[in-house]
Order: sequence, then structure tokens, then C-alpha cells
Amino acid sequence: MATGGLKMIENMLGQLPASEQKIAEYILQNPHAVVNRTVNELGVKAGASGAAVVRLCKSLGVNGFQDLKFRIAGDLAKPVERGYRDIEPGESFLSIVQKTTSNSIQSLKDTEELINLEELEKAVKALKQASNVHLYGIGASHIIALDAQQKLIRINKGATAFSDSHLVATLIANAKKEDVFFGISFSGETPEVVKVMTLAKEQGIKTISLTIYGNTTLSALSDIKLYTAYSAEAPFRSGATSSRLAQLYVIDILFLSMATAQYAETIDSIDKTRDAIRFLKERN
Repeated sequence: MATGGLKMIENMLGQLPASEQKIAEYILQNPHAVVNRTVNELGVKAGASGAAVVRLCKSLGVNGFQDLKFRIAGDLAKPVERGYRDIEPGESFLSIVQKTTSNSIQSLKDTEELINLEELEKAVKALKQASNVHLYGIGASHIIALDAQQKLIRINKGATAFSDSHLVATLIANAKKEDVFFGISFSGETPEVVKVMTLAKEQGIKTISLTIYGNTTLSALSDIKLYTAYSAEAPFRSGATSSRLAQLYVIDILFLSMATAQYAETIDSIDKTRDAIRFLKERN
């Protein structure tokens, strides 16, 4: 059963127009009642209109009101989640281990519910067909870009992951039409990544974004949009570790999806890289 309806609404709540926000808040407060209502009934109950309900579904990126209700029904059938928990002064090692594990699992589950399989398929197709993939992220997102580059190179796919915006801009200026620019930013608002994404669009290069779920500048610019869930960041920002893990999780899904689509070639490339690394070790 599909899930993620309530998570989508929670992630988008602060970005919605007033009429859609009223409906979203009503759904979060009365999820059980929503499952059995029509578009117009929900609009009336929320003090809005049926048209606003339709617009909300469009803002959330779901396939209409029935799809949203189906997802909410799936959410209600799930066990109650504990949510994200921050560390406290003098926390024991055992408690830190437990909270970090719980937060990481929660982040992965939340992100799983937001994965759009159609967008995933488009991303895999674009990466497979690309001559080169130019990955770009700043700070922690650069680590994600490096991880993706390493994976792509292992299967004989040309990939770059520079952190210098000038170098990345130079690459994009000289990129082929068959190349792909992959912008990574948790907030979706990192100025440098947005600017290079804009440059890639002007160059006519296919673009992919990996951002927090919602309407961000980076995702709005990209041809293909991939998302991670918003983790409720606590004062110490321990949730930031979970968001990074969620980004790596999406990269792993992309890599494995590519691998299964070209299984023989992937195995051959990985065997060759493994032999090359073994050769280096034996020579030391």
C-alpha cells in the first residue's frame, strides 16, 4: 500500500498558499475523516473550496485526490513512529547509539515514502545515456557528490565532482548536450548550486536535482527532481546526520537501479575495478 501522504503535507505545509494551507492543516488534524470525504466535502470542512483541494494535490505532486487519500490510508495503517530525538547534556553512550540509530532509520523511512518512481526512472535513464555526469554540492552535499562520482566511475561512467564553483562552471560551459548536471543541496537554495544549475539550463544540458521535498529554487530549475524528507532538526541539529544519510540512500537507489538495468556491463566494470585495486595492493 502506498504511503507518504501525511509526510508530504508536513514537509510542504509552510510553503503552501493560504487556502491550500487551511486544507493541509485540516488533513493533519483529521486524517481519519479525510479518507471518506469527497473533494468538495473536504473543501467545505476545511473552510476552503474543492478547487483548493485539487490545487493542494497538484502542489504535493500526487496523482489527484484519490491518490492522496490512498496514501493517507496507508499512513494510518502504519505503526506509530517515534520521530526524531535530539541528544541532551550528559547523554550516555548507549542513549546516543539508540537515538542516532532511531533518527537514521526514521530519515530513511520518511524519504522512502517521498520517492517518485516516475522521476526515479527518468533519472536512471538520463544517467545511463549521459556521456558525463557533473555532480555539484557545497559542504556536506559535496560529500554526497563525491560518493556518487565514485560509484559512477566504478561502472565506467564519466563523472566529475568538484567543489570549486569556477571549475564546475567551466565544465558546464564546455559540456556536451549529452552530459547531465546533477545539483545537490539539502535546502534546495544553495546560491552556488542554483547559479550553476541556471547555467546548465541555459546551455541546454539535462539537469537533475536532489533536495528536500517541496518547492525549492533548485528543484524548480531542474528537469528531474529527486527528494529527501525533511527531518525535524532539533537544537543541536543531530537531524543533519540523518539528512545526509537520506541523501546517500537516494544515491544508492540510483546506482543500484542503473546496475540492474545494465547488469552484465555493471558486473564486468566492477570486476575490472576490483582487479585494478587488487593489482595496486599486491605491488605494495
